Amino acid sequence: MNGLLFITHQTAKYNCLQSVEIALKGGCRQIQLRMKDACITDVEKTAFQAKALCDEYGADLYLNDHVEVCQCVKAKGVHLGKTDMSPSEARSILGDDYVIGGTANTFDDILYLKKQGVDYIGLGPFRITATKKNLSPVLGSEGFRDIMNLCRQYEIKLPVFAIGGITINDIPDLMLAGAMGIALSSTVLNAENPVYETGRIINFLKNF
Repeated sequence: MNGLLFITHQTAKYNCLQSVEIALKGGCRQIQLRMKDACITDVEKTAFQAKALCDEYGADLYLNDHVEVCQCVKAKGVHLGKTDMSPSEARSILGDDYVIGGTANTFDDILYLKKQGVDYIGLGPFRITATKKNLSPVLGSEGFRDIMNLCRQYEIKLPVFAIGGITINDIPDLMLAGAMGIALSSTVLNAENPVYETGRIINFLKNF
């Protein structure tokens, strides 16, 4: 995994499925379906629709939290937050054919996730974001860089995606700090032309 990971988000203008299509049209090929407050029936229905869209564009779909739905729709993998199922339990259900990611806010979180056998890490929040409740402490540029330096020091080579209120202007510092890519939502969906903004971010990431 690298580059842009788009995380779905329902806004006053777009629902989750529309946000998937926006990102795909803009060239994003890594989509995470995140529907934290939705009932499981709605998550499953939307996941099947999102998987069909991703298949049409040759993109990978990841489910946030819902391990069983991930397996049911044959998504690429699942992303687990700090209060979700443990990655090791998810692995026992999904096996080795699925990608499992986890959320980290500290270097200790990364050590835990490494022991749990995750395939990638979402490290953040980089700054305050309105798309997530009960935020962990904001890292900022210095905090993110310090954690990435510790990863290098301890030879932890898991792909790390920066997440949390990221804009295109943050990309150089994050990528130079060692991020494999960025995960975002609002920066795209709040843009005047979200499809164009997706493409602009992807093209910018290709410089790193």
